[in-house]
Amino acid sequence: MGGKYSKMDPMDVEVPNIQALLDRDPYLKPYEAEIRRRYGVFKDYLEIIDTNGGGLDSFTQAYKYYGMHVQPDNSIICREWAPKAQALFLTGQFNHWDRSSHPYKQLDFGKWELVLPPTPQGTPLISHLEEVKIVVLTQNNQKEDRLSPYAPYVVEPPKEQGTIYKQLFYNPPENERYIFKNKNPDRPKSLRIYECHVGIATQELGVGTYDNFTDNILPRIVKQGYNVIQLMAIMEHAYYASFGYQVTSFYAASSRYGTPEALKRLVDKAHEYGLTVLLDIVHSHASKNVMDGLNMFDGSESCYFHEGSRGVHSLWDSRLFNYSEYEIMRFLLSNIRWWVDEYRFDGFRFDGCTSILYHSRGIGQGFSGHYDEYFGLNVDTDGIVYVMLANHTVHTLNPQAITIAEDVSGMPGTCRPVDEGCLGFDYRLAMAIPDKWIEILKKYKDEDWNLGNIVHTLTNRRWMEPNVAYAESHDQALVGDKTIAFWLMDKEMYTHMSKLSDPSPIIDRGIALHKMIRFITHVLGGEAWLNFMGNEFGHPEWLDFPREGNNSSYHYARRQWNLVDDKMLKYEYLNEWDAAMNKAESSYGWLAAAPAYISLKHEDDKVVVFERSGCLFAFNFHPTKSFVDYKVGVQGEGSFRIVLHSDEKRFGGFDRIDSSVLAHASNVGCFGRSHSVQLYIPSRTCLCLTNKTD
Repeated sequence: MGGKYSKMDPMDVEVPNIQALLDRDPYLKPYEAEIRRRYGVFKDYLEIIDTNGGGLDSFTQAYKYYGMHVQPDNSIICREWAPKAQALFLTGQFNHWDRSSHPYKQLDFGKWELVLPPTPQGTPLISHLEEVKIVVLTQNNQKEDRLSPYAPYVVEPPKEQGTIYKQLFYNPPENERYIFKNKNPDRPKSLRIYECHVGIATQELGVGTYDNFTDNILPRIVKQGYNVIQLMAIMEHAYYASFGYQVTSFYAASSRYGTPEALKRLVDKAHEYGLTVLLDIVHSHASKNVMDGLNMFDGSESCYFHEGSRGVHSLWDSRLFNYSEYEIMRFLLSNIRWWVDEYRFDGFRFDGCTSILYHSRGIGQGFSGHYDEYFGLNVDTDGIVYVMLANHTVHTLNPQAITIAEDVSGMPGTCRPVDEGCLGFDYRLAMAIPDKWIEILKKYKDEDWNLGNIVHTLTNRRWMEPNVAYAESHDQALVGDKTIAFWLMDKEMYTHMSKLSDPSPIIDRGIALHKMIRFITHVLGGEAWLNFMGNEFGHPEWLDFPREGNNSSYHYARRQWNLVDDKMLKYEYLNEWDAAMNKAESSYGWLAAAPAYISLKHEDDKVVVFERSGCLFAFNFHPTKSFVDYKVGVQGEGSFRIVLHSDEKRFGGFDRIDSSVLAHASNVGCFGRSHSVQLYIPSRTCLCLTNKTD
């Protein structure tokens, strides 16, 4: 970008802790100059922010400058950034929709300002929830209606008025403003994340609300033993079926679920329960919508985005931000702070990072893992530096905050601090794991499962770069794909999930493998665990939002909680197992521990044995063989007791294991361990043992 540090020889750019990075991974040494160069660009941006933006604290509060704000005297100051507009006007109910009577004054650097004096009675000229629009006079001398990019509240119109969202002036009276009662919880050592969508969190045929989620869903999540919730589809999106990923209003909490105050109550109640609350934030792209989105806000395609093909994501049919532009950077970094300050979120899951990091946007690109792919010309420096600044902002605002990257490329340093010259995330999603499970379930018979390949996928992550493990993604729940439960049991779920129905080998197999797949992923796959809402009890069928192709039906756009609440249905078994997994992790803390030591992968027996956080885990994936006195290695002495096994009746098992029987360690070691124990491992079961005393 031509700043002081960018002009330096990269090897002269000081990166405070780069040596720690290079010591940990010497293979990065040939790329040291590129790492230093990126850090130099990052420092240039920080210098610009300090010089022109008043420092990071001021720079990241653009929402206090832009948008519409009531002043102490009840005047309203309106400001926007529209560099290529010829003129701006404000219209609405307050001026009887006159599109010319209230022009903005043009300021420097593409800024516009309008001051609305209070009424003769001393009240704001625009009342709470009155509709307003910004009218932009474009370079083509056309007047176009727009919504403010900083609008905090926009709503869907009545059907007879079309589909374009409306901006409502948001200025609730003091007695209607939510007051937070609880402080943000401390960052948990182990993250057990419940990924959820407020709109589908109801079993009714409609859109769920913030209040429903607060009153009815949060208690379920706590009971299941999760300590983090990750909220999807909160940033306003005009198209419900986009799953929240085609954002139209970045500062507006989605009004289809309720008011901003209701969302604040949700977050506050979650904090009261001790839950950490993450927002699924979408800064990788934006909806193409013009009249109720960011696109062409000032009449040009380059206002918030790149011009031409660089500004369009060809697969997502959406617009791509120009991260190098000062006001766009300000818009996005302030957006992060808005959600932290206004709603008290504890962190973020950043969507679509691959699109941010690479010029290819990851389209049609298979990443082999060769380091040239991460430090070559395909890497988008502007995107890299934006991500560094975003993480720097989050962790400066709240050192305990959590950031998670959704990235398929596996870029080295994704989850290392910015001061090492890295991206600065705390975790990345282990996206290869759910893909592997679906591949196995689609292609292979049980007896053909390659345990070595499975274990490799579960453990293949960079040292000291924490991963979020998950067995299935929310995308797999969508229409056109299947959840793990549906891949395993399919149509049998309609006829044999009653505890009174005839025995079904398909259901028995499905329940057994569902538990084992989730547990081995939980304990072996990462440093955090994530579950998408409903998968904990094997929610049947698929997720399909109301759309033209399904006659706008809500039948599949919901979660059928009645299934798991019905004590006569087998969904209860999977739900109980999910809670037991989380409870055991809370006691033994394997997610916060060092990676597992894998002592056995026996392809013929279909047995995997490993240790993590002082616990011994044994998995028998064999469809028919059970093993008595099966000798396994362990690094510990004394007596090992079973703390969890999947064959209990309450988990839908056959009660073949006596949990009261201790496994006494022998001094005769095996499989590279100092000691050994002999275990009874029935077919399609898993066990967790420990020699620790409670």
